[in-house]
Amino acid sequence: MNLQIQQLAEQARASVPTGTLETEQWIEAYNEKLAELIVRACAAEADKQTIYCRGIPWGRWIKRHFGVEE
Repeated sequence: MNLQIQQLAEQARASVPTGTLETEQWIEAYNEKLAELIVRACAAEADKQTIYCRGIPWGRWIKRHFGVEE
């Protein structure tokens, strides 16, 4: 796994409460946080470009598309 993905996975793991490790709820919360972090990372990279989609900066459009709050 790529180092950036590993770092995001560690961030996601650290953000989920550890009271109930590896339960279905924990896994769901972890997966949701990891997906959010990946979308944010992609959007941040896209924002470095001058690309627009329907008049919206590409990074913002990516976050909206995936339902990630700004």
